[in-house]
Amino acid sequence: MAQVQIFIRKVLWKNAFFFPTAIWLSSRLFVWVAMLLLAPLLKVPIGGTHPSFGWGVFYAWDSLHYLSIATSGYEYRDDGEQHNIAFFPLFPIIVREVMNLGIPFEVAGTLVNNLAFCATLYCLYFWVEKHHGSSAARWVSAVAAWCPMSLFGSVIYTEGLYLFLSTAALKAFDQKQYRWSAIWGAMATATRPTGLALLPAFAIAAVKQRRSPTAYIVSIATATGVLLFSLFCAIHFGDPLAFIKAQRGWRPSFGFNWQNWLEMLVQIAIGTSNWEDSSIQSPLHPLVLFIIVVTGCLLWRFRQRRNFLKVVGGFYYALILFLLIVADDWFIYNLLNAVTILGGSYVLWRLRTQLTLVAFIYGFCGIGLLLASGSTISLSRLSYGIVSLSVALGLLLSRHPRWGYLILGCFAVLLSRLAVRFAQKLWVG
Repeated sequence: MAQVQIFIRKVLWKNAFFFPTAIWLSSRLFVWVAMLLLAPLLKVPIGGTHPSFGWGVFYAWDSLHYLSIATSGYEYRDDGEQHNIAFFPLFPIIVREVMNLGIPFEVAGTLVNNLAFCATLYCLYFWVEKHHGSSAARWVSAVAAWCPMSLFGSVIYTEGLYLFLSTAALKAFDQKQYRWSAIWGAMATATRPTGLALLPAFAIAAVKQRRSPTAYIVSIATATGVLLFSLFCAIHFGDPLAFIKAQRGWRPSFGFNWQNWLEMLVQIAIGTSNWEDSSIQSPLHPLVLFIIVVTGCLLWRFRQRRNFLKVVGGFYYALILFLLIVADDWFIYNLLNAVTILGGSYVLWRLRTQLTLVAFIYGFCGIGLLLASGSTISLSRLSYGIVSLSVALGLLLSRHPRWGYLILGCFAVLLSRLAVRFAQKLWVG
């Protein structure tokens, strides 16, 4: 038995070739078990549906739009309603090609996203390893694989594909492989609007590092994907900006929406029900939240003492009690939005000297693009697509492994909850 454990540790955990697969498979099995086995055993909340064992658990919300694009093509009217032209084309194109092999949409979409997410972890691992060593690479990969929003690397969404393409583009640019950087970057801008953050990231990095003129050409070439999509819109709908105007169905206006942010932060502090009642009618939410904050402070205070593990146990007990019994779904949703943007920005800035320049600039360009989108909808999911945030957090945790294990444990609790909710066809971001 001891020899088996040594083999797993040396070959699977520390081997550069096997580790990304091991961390991908372990995290995906965790998600699949929650969605396929756990969710059907639980009582369905109001508004949800009872999931059954099958590929249908990976299909909900935005997946419907990708299905319509892959099977029927795009549709658009300039009426302010939700139209599928708002969704970029590369993911449904790839899914459609897989469907041509005789594979149903639910299977094709799930396979494409999961395999792309696995490729992301490989690309991310070797990129980080080159600059920071294998230990940091393992932590960054673990953060990316176990982050609660990594759920969207398993369902029929574009997160897995976009993360792979954007990470590959950043890695290639960082290593001055400009041809590949242009190719991956163009594909990224054909997959998600946030791919546009690659343009200023490449351009600013090229100026700062005094790179050759080729680097500036690459930054412009990265826009090829979105320009081709704009050309498609001009030909088929007579409006090259149709994909931007269609965003009004989800985001009525552009610019920083401070009112939504204020509402979101207040709901985190007092709870959704108290916010709706405009008074503290249910004190349980702020009370347990206060306990978690105090316990977290105690964790920091006693981090070097022997009773650290006892405090960790108390923290987990309070956290699980809060997440499974007290916290409502909108609290979880708002908390993830706030933590990923505010916490991610802090960690990104704190590690600005350790990150590669292009990764640092891309991180803040991506966050700026999200803040200017005019909405707080899906901020946690969209910011998860900014790979620089995972890199920064992983590097930080690699220097504080005890805190790293604690945070990964919190990630697992949230990941299981989000996986169950998605299987029940409930909104999670």
